Amino acid sequence: MSTAQYGQLADHDVPLTHQTSPLNNTRKSLDVSSDGGSSIVYKDNLDVEPFQDEKGDRFRDDPRIEEDDGDGDCQGYTVEPRRLRPRQKSRKILAVLIVIVSFAAIIGGLAATGYSAPSYYAKSGTKRITMDHIFNGTFGANTKQLDWVKEAPDGTFSHVSLEGNIVLNTVQNMTLDTVLVDSSLVLDLDGNKLHWQSWALSADMKYVLFKTDHVKQWRHSSFGNYWIYRRSDSVTFPIVAPTHPPTITHCTWSPVGHGLAFVDKNDLYVIPESEMASTQPKPVRVTDDGSEVVFNGVPDWVYEEEVFETDSALWWSPDASTIAYLRSDESDVKDFKLQYYNPSNDAFEPHQYPTELDMKYPKPGTPNPTVSVHTYTLSTRSRAQLAWEGEMPIDNRIITEVGWVADDALLVKEIDRAARLGNVILFEGGKNLGNIVRILGKDGEEGDDGWIDHGQNVIPVKGAVPGYLDIVPNEGFNHIAFFSPHNATQPTWITSGEWEVTQISAVNPENGTVYFMAATPSIDRHLYAATLPSTVEAEYEQQLTSITATDKSPPGYYETSFSPGANYYVLSYKGPEVPWQRLVSVTEEEDINVLLEGNGKLNQTLSEFVRPIISRTTIESDGFELNMLEMLPPNMDSTGRKKYPVLIRVYGGPGSQMVSNRFERDWHTYLVTAQRYIVIMVDGRGTGLKGRALRNPVRDDLGHWEVVDQIAAAKEMVKRGYVDRSRIGIWGWSYGGYMTCKTLEADSGIFTLGMAVAPVTDFLYYDSIYTERYMSTPSANGQGYISSAVNNVTSFSGDKVDFIWAHGSGDDNVHFANSASLLDKLTQSQVRGWRFRMFTDSAHSMDKRGAFREVYEWMTDFLEEKWGKGGNIHH
Repeated sequence: MSTAQYGQLADHDVPLTHQTSPLNNTRKSLDVSSDGGSSIVYKDNLDVEPFQDEKGDRFRDDPRIEEDDGDGDCQGYTVEPRRLRPRQKSRKILAVLIVIVSFAAIIGGLAATGYSAPSYYAKSGTKRITMDHIFNGTFGANTKQLDWVKEAPDGTFSHVSLEGNIVLNTVQNMTLDTVLVDSSLVLDLDGNKLHWQSWALSADMKYVLFKTDHVKQWRHSSFGNYWIYRRSDSVTFPIVAPTHPPTITHCTWSPVGHGLAFVDKNDLYVIPESEMASTQPKPVRVTDDGSEVVFNGVPDWVYEEEVFETDSALWWSPDASTIAYLRSDESDVKDFKLQYYNPSNDAFEPHQYPTELDMKYPKPGTPNPTVSVHTYTLSTRSRAQLAWEGEMPIDNRIITEVGWVADDALLVKEIDRAARLGNVILFEGGKNLGNIVRILGKDGEEGDDGWIDHGQNVIPVKGAVPGYLDIVPNEGFNHIAFFSPHNATQPTWITSGEWEVTQISAVNPENGTVYFMAATPSIDRHLYAATLPSTVEAEYEQQLTSITATDKSPPGYYETSFSPGANYYVLSYKGPEVPWQRLVSVTEEEDINVLLEGNGKLNQTLSEFVRPIISRTTIESDGFELNMLEMLPPNMDSTGRKKYPVLIRVYGGPGSQMVSNRFERDWHTYLVTAQRYIVIMVDGRGTGLKGRALRNPVRDDLGHWEVVDQIAAAKEMVKRGYVDRSRIGIWGWSYGGYMTCKTLEADSGIFTLGMAVAPVTDFLYYDSIYTERYMSTPSANGQGYISSAVNNVTSFSGDKVDFIWAHGSGDDNVHFANSASLLDKLTQSQVRGWRFRMFTDSAHSMDKRGAFREVYEWMTDFLEEKWGKGGNIHH
């Protein structure tokens, strides 16, 4: 269940017609958009495949292969949450007006910017929205992704042609194709065409790495066989003999030249550059203790899921002389077994015995994998374990980040299990003994009783003033800190104020500029540029360049993808209007402004349908200002003569965000327009992007203050004359399912209906790293775990509330044990009147045999049964 997603899935918006966009920019522009089509059409009418985004930092996927990871996120319409934690990866924005102002002036202007008034199309259609429209992609926005090629000159990107060739283009000449690899020349050992799923180019562009036989493992990890294509003579050969099934879990080029590192059966190997002259390269084995429970260079399940969010746990130094890698030992982690009753896609195909999947799954208070950081020096073929004075006990610490900040400077972050204490350690000059240079936690950078957030935010800075950038709390808000020299204990603050930086998007060392995304206001995303210190002695003065936002700009939620040299970017406008994309140069002198996608057909489609009225505002709860989004039925009678039900859509996980200015048309749009319900969302205490003061209250007390805030929202709604007080409901998925259960458990007398999907019902059943970050360990916070669990089950009685919930039996994230426990408590307490459905073998996303849509159809039927339609005349 995790939260990262819900911040991302909560794209709640309605298009506007007054939004200013770069389409009206006075700079010369070339329209290469494809309204409704999947391929970009250039001015010479050459059709090519859509550009694909780079996966991680290694592989580009074959655009002919679309793989659904089982989370429902490949569909572009109604999607469900994938995880409990908030994902903090986001690429963001840039655009038209460039206004350089003082830092204080920009923030003052932003603070004065209010949230949007009710937003909708000027032209309203008459077509009624159906469930089919929601689930068949009718309202899905097209997107283009430029796959930047960092190995080539800046501004080079790639795509795969209809013939399967890998082709390079440049932003300066997008119509000129340069064939990097002719697919007809990429052959397997039998001389047949190699069918690959992804590829990566060596740093010197002499070799191409291909992945075949892809087999998915966990959320980010997979197995595959790997082949090298030598461009000089068009020879293809495997890095090691292919196996079936494949056993290699990670493979990556060195950042210089064409060395290679890979992990096979959890051992790390290196192929030196000298071996590439042969068609049978001899790998150097770096580790020899890899096993089912010992991992070298790749994360185990919980580190992949909750810490790194990637399949890699190895890091090349910038000069490719050294590899740092994580070693994980989960020998003491307890086993968890998942049963699957039907491995096929046909429910009518009988299977007499279930299959079982064994996995190591640490839960609160149980052993975590023990981890250590090691280095391998290629020139001496020597490895070493890193250590430092003051190192936390290995059974009580989590390594949250590892990153090179210079050729010979490595940074490591550690925190304790409860995420209250932490250290940043620096290793310099090839030494294996490091020094603590920064302190995290209450007595360090956070400065309060909240948890220590973690992410992969460290970015090295070269130039006259070398150092590194990090995102660090600054008086309760996440901001960019510049540490120079590398062993600096205190930073120079690049940003500050009562708003939050969400990501460092790019750094251009040539002009000393850092580009970053900021939530200004919290429901928007805009891109800014800031100048880094130019000399060691100079007194630094904060100065921002506003690229997508000024104090006069309308609301907007942007994302960007910068070229590796930070001279170009793809600007993706995500809402509240219909999304569009442009390719833009950073400097106006180069004058590049190309429309990649305008979604004109979607604009036309939306104008034909009835539309909800959407507004974003704030409410107050216990003195906290909370963001709120409200969706009202079209042509609603607000006089009070007619009454409308209210359904609260909730997520509420720590650090997440539901209320934003993203464009969205999903199941809730159907409920509002067809069923004439009111749908609202409120980001209560614990949620993200409004500072630590809003996040921290839920520490060690999950399920309390978040519930208080949802009840406050319901109380606010019933004050309105057009709201039917007898029809107030709440629903959510994952952490939102937990919030639904806890809100009903509170028995406030306001809610008459609730629906939960894949809920946590007791955090003792969830994974340790996520849970202990917010709840500490059970031994330290036993009462907190008891109060956070769903225990007061009498409040679910049918004479108090209409309640349904569902869970997939194959959920490897929020285990079915959560619902099994709730079922048991209801049975023992003789509580009746509720309904439950188990979806056989479905994972957290309800992905098996039509389960995903069935969940929504089931909830829709339940709402119609209990509420009927809204807009009833009140007598």
